[in-house]
Amino acid sequence: MKILFVQTGGTIDKDYPRTTKGYAFEIGEAAAKRIVDQVHHSIEPHFTTAFQKDSLEITDADRQLLSDLVQDSECDKIVVTHGTDTMIETACFLCKHNSHKVVIFTGSHRPQKFTDSDAGFNLGAAVGALSCINQPGIYIAMSGRVLPCHQVNRDSSGRFQEIDSTQQPLSN
Repeated sequence: MKILFVQTGGTIDKDYPRTTKGYAFEIGEAAAKRIVDQVHHSIEPHFTTAFQKDSLEITDADRQLLSDLVQDSECDKIVVTHGTDTMIETACFLCKHNSHKVVIFTGSHRPQKFTDSDAGFNLGAAVGALSCINQPGIYIAMSGRVLPCHQVNRDSSGRFQEIDSTQQPLSN
């Protein structure tokens, strides 16, 4: 199975600052590549970077760039690594423009380089879901669930959950 992994930044890709004068984490090389390279797998991975931003800094122009990249890709199965703060917003933006691909967004609450990171768990869930999902659409793989992007919300603890029947999905 041929899979395109697209880096957009976010906590999953964050690393310690390269200078002693900085305290903020920096977005570095793609965590997805490090994770995929560590395990035995039967996929044909391809990697690219759309941009490297904290998700709170992502604009609609960035989202359009990502949407164009996804639509122009030869791959029909795509994993997008993204920051958790605006993951749902970006996924729903892409949903308006996607017609024939399976795209799964994932990320992590702690950088992949941390030993207690959920990055490998979430990326593994996304890759595993790609082998099972044949219905084109935009999905989110977080917190042990893989759901269509319009059926997900993020609770006050940061956990991604399915929207229950009493809640309204995010508007397009």
